[in-house]
Amino acid sequence: MYSKPLLFGFFLLATSQLVRAQDSSLLSKLNDSMSANPQTTYITGTFKATHIVNLQTVESPANGAMIFLIQHRFGAVNSGSYNFFGLDGGATFRLALDYGLTDRLNVGIGRTSAQKTYDGYLKYKLLRQTDGNEKIPVSISVLGTLNIITDTNYKKFVAPNFQDRPAYVLQLLIARKISSRLSLELAPTYINNNLRYGPTDKTDIFALGIGGRLKITRRMSINAEYNYLLSNQIDSFKSAALTVQKRHNAFSLGWDMETGGHVFQLVFSNSQNMLETQYLTQTTGRWGNGDIYFGFNISRNFNLKKKRHNYSDTPNEKTDHP
Repeated sequence: MYSKPLLFGFFLLATSQLVRAQDSSLLSKLNDSMSANPQTTYITGTFKATHIVNLQTVESPANGAMIFLIQHRFGAVNSGSYNFFGLDGGATFRLALDYGLTDRLNVGIGRTSAQKTYDGYLKYKLLRQTDGNEKIPVSISVLGTLNIITDTNYKKFVAPNFQDRPAYVLQLLIARKISSRLSLELAPTYINNNLRYGPTDKTDIFALGIGGRLKITRRMSINAEYNYLLSNQIDSFKSAALTVQKRHNAFSLGWDMETGGHVFQLVFSNSQNMLETQYLTQTTGRWGNGDIYFGFNISRNFNLKKKRHNYSDTPNEKTDHP
């Protein structure tokens, strides 16, 4: 009378062991497949704009996208109430266009009123920060720029020879999105400046920039950067009016506001200039003296090419990194 329940019990036990073995085999195959095809998650949105303040970021326009950038700096705040604390005049501005040739490579051109300088540059993403099975801790971009001074007074009194007017910059941008709120960047920089403002000035110049972004709301952040020029390279700066002024390191603060396709940045800096060769080697203002220049950066993104996604090849992208 107990034979049927006993046989039924043996049948259940054997079936459970078989199912367990099959599950183990399937899990083993799944793990092997995941190891052979590791999932890569790119960390995006390290910065919301192509500039922290003056310092460029690892960010660049996507393939087929163009960014129109306006950078403006008013006069010094310590110029007094008569000049409305720098808002009345003496401003500098820069207009630029960035275009994404690929998702990794972009080209840009610009023109700034300071020394009537034209600039062209290339930026290439060497590495992208990733999460998941394959972790890359930082994003790295390399930036190469060429600047040419066209100011006739500057050419006449400071740089009469054409070979003295171009300058070249090579910059490595190393950034990490530490959390969804905090991002940091280091920027070792090499400048080849044929123009020497004093007899002891160097033509090969090395600098180090550091900057960061701290989100305070979903669409706002506080930015800061400090650019340190290594000592005994350039001591002073000579303007087109032949006035010689002591050079200082540039320290800048910014307040970012993202509004759809626009990023609006309010800026406070002791540098009135915005190109690498200028804010690194020609900053003469001091925060302690009130030599603070208020201004703004406005960037507007345009998609000129309709993007096509191949979802089987497109890695995951993670905007908010915990």
